[in-house]
Amino acid sequence: MQIAINKVHYPVTTLGYGKRVGIWTQGCSIRCPGCISKDTWERSKEHWTQIDDLVAACRGWLAQADGITVSGGEPFDQPEALTGLLDRLRAETRGDILVYSGYSHESLSKRFPGVIRKLDVLITEPYAPHAGSSLFLRGSDNQKIFLLTPLARERYPSNINTLEWGTKSGLDIMMEGDAIWMAGIPRENEMTKLKERLERSGYRCDTSDVFHPLIRA
Repeated sequence: MQIAINKVHYPVTTLGYGKRVGIWTQGCSIRCPGCISKDTWERSKEHWTQIDDLVAACRGWLAQADGITVSGGEPFDQPEALTGLLDRLRAETRGDILVYSGYSHESLSKRFPGVIRKLDVLITEPYAPHAGSSLFLRGSDNQKIFLLTPLARERYPSNINTLEWGTKSGLDIMMEGDAIWMAGIPRENEMTKLKERLERSGYRCDTSDVFHPLIRA
């Protein structure tokens, strides 16, 4: 079985408990206004990979990771492939599995109850820039976190739906060869501040949009 993938990375520390394998699917039909991951919307033939090959490539990471975070794109736009991926990941790790979705919890519960039963943590609802962005693990404060298993309830605080980021940054900075990209969730005004700091250091940034292809949330 194949799945469309944008990127895979380890370690990611801003999208769940501990050091995690981050998997970003490719393709999104929701397309929230203000999305910072527009590069994950469209699919093309180079995005497709065999699930067996993907898991094999991650096996070394999975052996040491505390968990896996699957985001996108919209993972539930590929429900059969997502199911296959989750089954394979469960066979490779004892860590928690967290999945982000822009669909509502009500919709996912009706359409994909079997997929939800394979998760430890589910974060739902579309990105809404006007809702604010102060809460832990969420791109906007309307989003909801569901701790679905004993492992999730052991690892994540019981007040997680009201927990703020505090002083912890919402971004991991990654370097791959000559490329620099970011994974995580920018806090409010964080990208504007970064743009200003880069410009003070002599780097020219035409608009804040230059960061959109670099961030994975």
